[in-house]
Amino acid sequence: MNRNLSIILVGVLAQLLFSCNKTQTKPNPNPDPNPNPTVLSYGDSILYIKNQASDYIVLPNLSKAGTYLSFPEGMEIDPSTGAINVSKTDAGLKYKVSFIETGKKDTVSTFVTISGINYLDGFYKLTTADSIIRPLYNANPNISIPGINSGSLFDLGSGCNSQGCTVNATDGKINLAETVRNGVFGSTPSNNDRHEFELNYQINDKSGKATNTLKVKLYYFNTVNDITPEAYDIIASRQGTIFLTGLQTPVATQAKVGKPRPPCIFIVGH
Repeated sequence: MNRNLSIILVGVLAQLLFSCNKTQTKPNPNPDPNPNPTVLSYGDSILYIKNQASDYIVLPNLSKAGTYLSFPEGMEIDPSTGAINVSKTDAGLKYKVSFIETGKKDTVSTFVTISGINYLDGFYKLTTADSIIRPLYNANPNISIPGINSGSLFDLGSGCNSQGCTVNATDGKINLAETVRNGVFGSTPSNNDRHEFELNYQINDKSGKATNTLKVKLYYFNTVNDITPEAYDIIASRQGTIFLTGLQTPVATQAKVGKPRPPCIFIVGH
């Protein structure tokens, strides 16, 4: 055989053997005992209060040692176990729950909504459509409250209407203009006057019409020029504390934990 040809054949054979060795899959001597990433879940993204004598507690799926955190303020959560006390958590809000495993720096998070209603903070002018505000259900502006005209009731016990705050018992809407006419802020409304009302309600949903409670705070200013720095500070301090389903809402970067309750409604008369 030609010497040059022999050298070529040997080279090709060596290359083939090297390629085969490269593609061989060898067992991992140190396999990951938990190859799946850690996932935090409470079984459902929406939790409902219950008609029961004892507090309704929901546990996370994780059983690892670590620390649980929630944002914004208002959720009753055990920092060691992650157990959420639904009965004692402010309802109608969407919370970000986070878990940091002991000895690690990575954080896993999930969002949990405690079913109920809320009213959005803001300045409401009586000379516009703002004279009547509607409640937000399950932190989602794109859905309606279930059970309207079929079981859902608002202002049970008349904690609002008996004091002049006009709440529609059927759909939970607050008539701000009529509330002012009722004399809540005086026969001649006073600037920076404020009143807090307790609204008890039942919704015909998965809660089984369990009674829930929301405190609402109303302020009055005659004109935009009469709005105080305090009012603007309240609005600014709550920016980023309300998560809304279907909308991008930034997390607040302020040093203190945001507290979005009670909702603060600033009424501007003119």
